[in-house]
Amino acid sequence: MNDRHIIKGGPRDRHVYEYAVLRVVPRVERGECINAGVLVYCRAASYVGARTHLDEARLLALDPLADVAGVRAALRAVEGLCTGGPAAGQAAPDDPGRRFRWLVAPRSTIVQLGPVHTGLTTDPAGETGRLLDLLVR
Repeated sequence: MNDRHIIKGGPRDRHVYEYAVLRVVPRVERGECINAGVLVYCRAASYVGARTHLDEARLLALDPLADVAGVRAALRAVEGLCTGGPAAGQAAPDDPGRRFRWLVAPRSTIVQLGPVHTGLTTDPAGETGRLLDLLVR
């Protein structure tokens, strides 16, 4: 067993969370993608957050004509929607769960979310960074 499977804190300190990987699919018809971020939702902590990291070289290897600026803007929009407030636009008054469910709904765009998975954590915000390092970087 390694450190990525160790959950610190007692059973009462842990909360169920859900997460999905943000994927960039530059040419939807080909189905090739790169991981570019993670989205985490924890109902018990009323938390929804996203962290992104775009590997531009990998994206351009899949599609040399990819709109890098457009992809970065879409990733920033996901982060903004999670943050809430003015950055979330019309979704600002929605609760974190509703914003999470809207983001993970299937769509055929260049930025998509993979399947939703679950886990246990004592720190949803910290989990967001841990999953970014584990699944994206």
